[in-house]
Amino acid sequence: MQSMSANEAKTQFGHFIDLAQREPVRVLRRDRVVGVMVSAQDYEAMRAFYANRLQHTLVDTADQAQRAGLTPELLDELLQDES
Repeated sequence: MQSMSANEAKTQFGHFIDLAQREPVRVLRRDRVVGVMVSAQDYEAMRAFYANRLQHTLVDTADQAQRAGLTPELLDELLQDES
């Protein structure tokens, strides 16, 4: 993965965008990573991956709760309890 300083990214923005189309580019400020530029295609792929992972986690959690005996009524009761 390539790196550019924030100042280089600003002054060479066209080059910065071109690099990000090929691979992620770290943006550094004072030798510390402050961001990463990725292509729109990579960004959408990451969003889809994490949305899918979240959906599976929600389904797995709901299945575990149901197996443990948590019903919608019991959940409502637990959520109403302010103690």
